[in-house]
Amino acid sequence: MLTWDKIDVANVPGELALLSGLVMWITSLPSIRRKVFEIFYYTHHLYSLFLFFFLLHVHISFFSLILPGVYLFLIDRYLRFLQSRRKVPLVSARILPCETIELNLSKSPGLSYGPLSIVFINVPSISSLQWHPFTVSSNSNMDQDHLSVIIKAEGSWSQKLYQMMSSPSCVERLHVSVEGPYGPTSAHFLSHEMLVMVSGGSGITPFISIIREVIYRRTTSGRPSPRLLLICAFKNSSNLSVLDLVLPISGTNSAISLLQLRIEAFITREKEPPTDAPKSLETIWFKPGNSDKPIYAVLGPSSWLWLGIIISTSFVMFLLLLGILTRYYIYPIDHNTDMVYSNLSRSLLNMLFICVSIFATSSVVELWNRKQRVMEAKQIQNMEMEPTPTTSSPGSWFYSADRELESLPHQPLIEAIITNVHHGARPDLKKLILECQGSSIGVLASGPREMRHDVATICSSGLAHNLQFESISFSW
Repeated sequence: MLTWDKIDVANVPGELALLSGLVMWITSLPSIRRKVFEIFYYTHHLYSLFLFFFLLHVHISFFSLILPGVYLFLIDRYLRFLQSRRKVPLVSARILPCETIELNLSKSPGLSYGPLSIVFINVPSISSLQWHPFTVSSNSNMDQDHLSVIIKAEGSWSQKLYQMMSSPSCVERLHVSVEGPYGPTSAHFLSHEMLVMVSGGSGITPFISIIREVIYRRTTSGRPSPRLLLICAFKNSSNLSVLDLVLPISGTNSAISLLQLRIEAFITREKEPPTDAPKSLETIWFKPGNSDKPIYAVLGPSSWLWLGIIISTSFVMFLLLLGILTRYYIYPIDHNTDMVYSNLSRSLLNMLFICVSIFATSSVVELWNRKQRVMEAKQIQNMEMEPTPTTSSPGSWFYSADRELESLPHQPLIEAIITNVHHGARPDLKKLILECQGSSIGVLASGPREMRHDVATICSSGLAHNLQFESISFSW
């Protein structure tokens, strides 16, 4: 067990790799991952030690069996690192009375993503190490200049963020780091005749991006869109304010009137509607900076082409470096002396060449795309050099010189569409789903695992043959 053979299989690095893997596996258990996310996140950086010691354990010849996957992962990880180094400005924030906030981040119009995408967000002013994943609630077609995420103040990190945003002395400018967005590239669920969305609590977030996608399709192309039924369950009446986030910050209730949307909202812990008037939604607009840069795709609009170039050129570069090393250094030692070149050294040099090739080609491509973005930004800035209006408005934040706080009276969204609010009851999912009419009905469920299992049981019961179930699970 204490043998570290430089020629044959080495035992000690294999034991260290196994130990690293066991730590990652243990911290992946739901009881740890869901309650102490930071431990789960930090310990999973042990993957680097796992791969390193596994390489030293089996050497490069056997490590080559998993090299394609490791190679692509290293490219992706380095590109994510390059993206996360940029600080993205926060354009605005909408504060809800249910301790929920919507952050609107500046993004490039060329950055596109699909519904149900996620992003990893880091707020350096809270913690420079903590990264948290959130579902994207905006739509890249409808919201071309910003990306939105909805955050519920539940953990310590999100509570600090909510307190920072809701404080009267809120900062005038806030920057965050972003990785992503990542997610499905197609919205296949929009091909159904009707779409039933079942959510519990904050599980409504992914459905907001779906509704915005349907709004965009209806208002622009006029293509047929599915009828929508949103079944949502909340603990308290204050959580109903989340429905106001269905529309983007610049949207109006008239846009959603084009949809065939019905909402069935259930308040489980209150038997009667509250007698007090609901608190209004507050919007904070942040002061823009001259050096602010929006979220860009790391490799630009043609990311598939640049990614292919990185993969091919970096691998050719790796093969050339490996060939030169073998021909002029390893070959003379193996054939002209009585020594056998160490497999340990050979493995380390192979991995070094792989990393050098990936880092060099990825950095060159990223710098080229950054240069192109700077040139495009200058062109846009020159086009926008026009007299600015004398009065600033929250709808045009880039004309504003100061942070603004908007708390304007507006018609709640639940009053603008067909919404039935049920107090002191849980949704009868079987009745609501089986009553839906149509040749093809897509059923999406997002929320607690028990709820998703109940919806899956109804769809697979055979009582209706037009139901197609899909579970949306974000069990971070």
